[in-house]
Amino acid sequence: QLQLVESGGGLVQPGGSLRLSCVASGSTLDIYTVGWFRQAPGKERELVGASNSADGSTNYADSVKGRFTISRDNGKNTVYLQMNSLKPEATAVYYCNAFRIRFGLPRAYWGQGTQVIVSS
Repeated sequence: QLQLVESGGGLVQPGGSLRLSCVASGSTLDIYTVGWFRQAPGKERELVGASNSADGSTNYADSVKGRFTISRDNGKNTVYLQMNSLKPEATAVYYCNAFRIRFGLPRAYWGQGTQVIVSS
């Protein structure tokens, strides 16, 4: 059973940077497509970006494109979300999600989330 633990959240001023980590245990993360999601108070969870295990491609929501970057360190079984030029509207709980199709059935796993607050 894959388990995910996010870390790296905190309080940062507008324009600042944070790097979130998603560390996996129980299985190797490189066979999973990994997405970063966020959920702001009173809003639905939304996809921030994803790293595709099949071809190594990444894609991002328009709202973060050019400022956020997803990367992998397979040796550490970790996926990162580098967030630059943060805006107050980025305040949310950030979750990582690992997804794959196994024996024709979808398998998805979530971490517990890490809080990001962007405020002066």
